[in-house]
Amino acid sequence: MAFRDFFTKFSKDLSIDLGTANTLVHTQDKGIVINEPSIVAINLKTDEILAIGLEAKKMLGKTPAHIQAIKPLTDGVISDFEVTEKMLKYFIDKVHSENFTLVPRPRVLIGMPLDITEVEKKAIEDSAKSAGARQVLLVEEPIAAAFGARLPVTEADATMIVDLGAGITEIAVISLSGVVNWKNLRLAGNHLNDDIIQYVREEFNVLIGEQLAEEIKIKVGTAMIPKEMLEMMVRGRDLINGLPKEFKIYDGQIREALARDVAQIIDNIKIILETTPPELVSDIYEHGIVLTGAGAQLRGLDRAIAAATKIPVRLADDPATCVVRGLGILLADPELLARVLVPSTGEI
Repeated sequence: MAFRDFFTKFSKDLSIDLGTANTLVHTQDKGIVINEPSIVAINLKTDEILAIGLEAKKMLGKTPAHIQAIKPLTDGVISDFEVTEKMLKYFIDKVHSENFTLVPRPRVLIGMPLDITEVEKKAIEDSAKSAGARQVLLVEEPIAAAFGARLPVTEADATMIVDLGAGITEIAVISLSGVVNWKNLRLAGNHLNDDIIQYVREEFNVLIGEQLAEEIKIKVGTAMIPKEMLEMMVRGRDLINGLPKEFKIYDGQIREALARDVAQIIDNIKIILETTPPELVSDIYEHGIVLTGAGAQLRGLDRAIAAATKIPVRLADDPATCVVRGLGILLADPELLARVLVPSTGEI
């Protein structure tokens, strides 16, 4: 026990948002210390890890056959256990690299999706423990996002949060530190990127990559007509002659590409409102809906949801970091954490 406590002194407790697109790590003393893509580049011949995070993302779509850039998380859950473990170990070691720590053994708090299975939950716990965590704690992501957005989670007043990440969109009604009504959609930022790739292919006979599709979404993507027209020059491969092709794309075209999925997100928000107890719905009408997650930054999405639901909608401050900041708040307050903690698989 004393030996374990010795290492504990030199280890920082960490909050980790293990996202489909990005992994964020928060420490109590420095705030967010890591915000890097959840990507690992591996040499298949030697089984050697070549790069993790930002460096690995640069290799996406550019690697020879024997090098593979792997995304170990799919739809918010672990799809490749070993690669996730190596990625987590890299990030944990990176946080402790400034300190004299032979074996960092931090306590780790991780956000998890609402509809996760026991097997998927155990995969998160085991990968974090294998990566060096001495204790793994889990909290539901919408609860963490609500704390990060500074919503009154512990009060009897209901709040509604829509957390739009890369792999999943979680819609949740929260009251008294718990989720009252919720829905998960396997439709989020990555799916919107796929819509853009498909649209460009069908309308322009041009093939573009995932990273360019995301750049288009960020620069000219909109859910409603903007005040000024947006445009962007795009380069891709002509599917007819195989040669490079450059053309201009406009916000109206991308809005058309995203329309069906944006409508589906809005329809599911309406379904949650329709199935939520009336007392809680009146609170939501009063306080509004809060959008979190990187995908929520799509221009005009808040206005589109407000127009469809007739409820005020606002984008949280720095929506992409709400979950990890919320986890940091919880890790600093043991009493609050105890109220929202999810039982570990070993306790069930």
